[in-house]
Amino acid sequence: MFDALSDRLESAWKKLRGQDKISQSNIQDALREVRRALLEADVNLQVVKDFISEVETKAQGAEVIAGVRPDQQFIKIVYDELVQVMGEENVPLAEVAGKTTVVLMAGLQGTGKTTATAKLALHLRKQDRSCLLVATDIYRPAAIDQLITLGKQIDVPVFELGIAADPVEIARQGVERARAEGINTVIIDTAGRLQIDEDMMAELARIKEVVQPDETLLVVDAMTGQEAANLTRTFHDQIGITGAILTKMDGDSRGGAALSVRQISGAPIKFVGVGEKVEALQPFYPDRMASRILGMGDVLTLVEKAQEEIDLADAEQMQEKILSAKFDFTDFLKQMRLLKNMGSLGGIMKMIPGMNKLSEDQLKQGETQLKRCEAMINSMTGKERRDPDLLSSSPSRRRRIASGSGYREADVSKLVADFQKMRSLMQQMGQGGIPGMGGMFGGGNPLAAGGNRPAAGWRGYPGGAPPAKKKKEKKKKGFGTL
Repeated sequence: MFDALSDRLESAWKKLRGQDKISQSNIQDALREVRRALLEADVNLQVVKDFISEVETKAQGAEVIAGVRPDQQFIKIVYDELVQVMGEENVPLAEVAGKTTVVLMAGLQGTGKTTATAKLALHLRKQDRSCLLVATDIYRPAAIDQLITLGKQIDVPVFELGIAADPVEIARQGVERARAEGINTVIIDTAGRLQIDEDMMAELARIKEVVQPDETLLVVDAMTGQEAANLTRTFHDQIGITGAILTKMDGDSRGGAALSVRQISGAPIKFVGVGEKVEALQPFYPDRMASRILGMGDVLTLVEKAQEEIDLADAEQMQEKILSAKFDFTDFLKQMRLLKNMGSLGGIMKMIPGMNKLSEDQLKQGETQLKRCEAMINSMTGKERRDPDLLSSSPSRRRRIASGSGYREADVSKLVADFQKMRSLMQQMGQGGIPGMGGMFGGGNPLAAGGNRPAAGWRGYPGGAPPAKKKKEKKKKGFGTL
């Protein structure tokens, strides 16, 4: 999504590395790189001019902080300005207390509006808000059928009157039905066109006048770059919108739309579509997006995605297995499937700080390796999954698994060896046996005694003596060798 922009900005920081302070002379090269990066990302020209002007003013007026390098300080200034341009904070979807919230969806054809409607309904369902979808697109072939299919997929009812009814009347009756049944939120999917025209705007205006929506969201394609911002402004001027949903942010869009929409249209981005699956919709947080653009990852979104998939009881049980070296292939398979449910490997890796530099080839190799592992584990018997040592000591078992999964015996042997190493490493981490990693799972937790106060004697705190060296432990049973 922002790979090219991130690479360009990286070269801007290099212009300031080795300098002892930010000055008028040394900042110009860095600003030139930032300007070029934004223009190549298809950010609106006026937004670029204002952005560079603000960064230059703030950089020259910034006080040099002791211990902070000029390039680090410049990154912080650029980060703050990116957050400012994209809207400073997340603007949540409206929820009207005591009555049905009405959301009107608008947009051109081909932007993914109908899919975004279903994605939004699923997002609200996860927040325990009941929904009703209303199909008013009577012009595009199979548009109503598409919404009905998506509604069944996410278990949300769809209200429709066929293609012969008036869209305004469909919208009115749909809202009445939702209010009569006490549904929390009704989402109206309207018709799109290949381009903005008078008929489209007039129909949208009539629907809006009849249903009086609490939210009017414009769905725009991030692939259109700065044109997305101009489109948002046109809709905002003619019918009045309260926010935008940027779709196809997982594609090869250069990110210009995300940086232009708020400044040009005045309407906040409320959600971004990051994939084709119906679960692939995320609330838009300017600070998290700025972090991704600068290659710092997005740990908060990653944690939220994990929380949706992970059961707390399962997590505690898994931790116990790791600490006691009982983590087996069944657990490993469960973790791989959990990773799949969270999205693509590439999407997850780019949320982890420092992992954004992985190439597409490396990510593809990772995906391929996960598939190979899954195929080989699926060829194991239940007993072999629960007791990996059986495979360490039996070449015949490894040959059978290789034959069943379609891979070589050497591949199975490598999987077993790597798994044993990983299991051993996990146990050492839990016991604090790896330098700098102690306490990760509670084995040397500095907060273990006294709540928020570091435990007495913990290294690095006043009064704390270095911990005594542990005796070398005997190798635990259960780590076979090939």
